[in-house]
Amino acid sequence: MTVAIVGVTGYGGGELARLLARHPGVEVTQVISDSSAGKPLASAFPGLAGTKLGKLVCEKKGGEITADVVFLAQENGYAMTVAGALLAQGKRVIDLSADFRLTDTAAWEKFYKMPPASPELLAEAVYGMPELVGKDKIANARLIANPGCYVTASSLALAPLVKHHKLSGIIVDAKSGVSGAGRSKSDTIYRYAEMNETVRPYAVGGGHRHTPEIEQNIGVSVLFTPHLVPMTRGILATCYGQTKASAAELTATLRSAYADCPFVVVREPGDWPSTKDVAGSNFCHLAVASTGEQTIVVSVIDNLVKGAAGQAIHNMNIMLGLDETAGLEGGGLWP
Repeated sequence: MTVAIVGVTGYGGGELARLLARHPGVEVTQVISDSSAGKPLASAFPGLAGTKLGKLVCEKKGGEITADVVFLAQENGYAMTVAGALLAQGKRVIDLSADFRLTDTAAWEKFYKMPPASPELLAEAVYGMPELVGKDKIANARLIANPGCYVTASSLALAPLVKHHKLSGIIVDAKSGVSGAGRSKSDTIYRYAEMNETVRPYAVGGGHRHTPEIEQNIGVSVLFTPHLVPMTRGILATCYGQTKASAAELTATLRSAYADCPFVVVREPGDWPSTKDVAGSNFCHLAVASTGEQTIVVSVIDNLVKGAAGQAIHNMNIMLGLDETAGLEGGGLWP
């Protein structure tokens, strides 16, 4: 099967290229980027120099896409304008933006400040978190809405505990590396001098656009506060809630829920994960503590892999009937 990446020179698109370059079951045949049109992909990502993929010449948007599978790694609002035509041409589409994630169109307009996608596309899109949605739905999908990065870390930590232990009063305190903002961000807060040696909260008080997506996934309200920390990649989400279950019971619930999920590692209580454990990998590591009334779940992922490109490839593997771990087998980089 052939693959096209639209928006290839952003951080998410670049991770797609890096991971797909070694994928045994597909071939990237088109890389699309207005900012690098006419240049080889290696000019934007020198790490791909010397590889077959690095020699591919970037094309401008708007031309014919001949590949079987199309990854859309563009800003919010783009995918909804092109997905319909791509589906009509018989292509499979995986969107890394938020265009098809929310079923509540009022919440979409509130948080994203633009009209939602058409009802037809929203009805067709399958939310692509294999651990929570079910692989059968993804396997039969033509259009995948790839989840958000904070959402992935938080939802995997919380969903089974809400379902089986009625976890309530949920607070999510999450920290992310600066790459989560994207490659094109030019705000002064992302400059090295202003980001280094500091931790900064933002969207405090429930104003972050990933809040309704987390709530959609776990079925209860959350108080979510994100923070930027001075590292390149990674998310650590510390999630708090109330239940009387012990740490051993909660750990058992998580292990049962993710028994058939190759990319979720549930660690022993007290064996706390760090972002370094999963850097560059498609894994999520979880660990639980309990005080008898209060539950604490720590979740770590690489925001660019499990939180974006790796999860998108996981979805593609399931859609195409490939081994779901194909191209994603590697563990975290260490040290």
